[in-house]
Amino acid sequence: MPEILPIPKCGEHRQCLACAFPFWDKLTAEQQDMLCRTTRPVRYRKGERVHSPVENCVGILLLRTGQFRAYLLSDDGRDVTLYRLFGGEICILSASCVMNSVNFDLYIDAEEDTEAYCISAGVFRSLMQQNVEVRCFAYQMTAERFSDTMWTMQQILFMSADRRLAIFLADELAKTGGDDVRLTQDQMAKYMGSAREVVSRLLKYFAGEGIVKLYRGGVTVTDKDRLMKIAHGE
Repeated sequence: MPEILPIPKCGEHRQCLACAFPFWDKLTAEQQDMLCRTTRPVRYRKGERVHSPVENCVGILLLRTGQFRAYLLSDDGRDVTLYRLFGGEICILSASCVMNSVNFDLYIDAEEDTEAYCISAGVFRSLMQQNVEVRCFAYQMTAERFSDTMWTMQQILFMSADRRLAIFLADELAKTGGDDVRLTQDQMAKYMGSAREVVSRLLKYFAGEGIVKLYRGGVTVTDKDRLMKIAHGE
């Protein structure tokens, strides 16, 4: 269970909700107040389960800091990362119970200590029923997450391992704007849905080609042009 943080005055997080939800201005004053009053701050510790098929519907989570990982889990314990969420992003499939068409078994864990605003599934469902803008937003966000999922499946099924690694490294650099990817090889393999041995072998190959430099706990990309060519299948 997440740690429930002290509830701030509504005004302290009203602006955050207004920025996060494009439908905010389409809500009535009463609906805005209801959304604000029923939003509570929560904290998840690193490694804590956020959502699973056997747990109650959590609600909509707006990440303030930290990171979530959404994944599928097989009967024998293997998992495939579908996507990750970071500060400022919205976790809508943690409230999959409000979306009648979502019926697959999704797991979500906190990859880092994470603070978020939680909106109850019941309140959000009520807003969806009352306001078409909220309903459209919910389906748009769900479609984006399924798009992320299909992109992941496409990479796993149809792309070579070296191209997948190049795409992963390029995406991580785009998030940070730097030259370093500060993730262990175990983490890279987990996020890519690959085996650590494969990632380790490919990183050594990239290092030998002068594309990256390896260090404990991460890599430095030294030839972005070459990396992007591999990512584009050239």
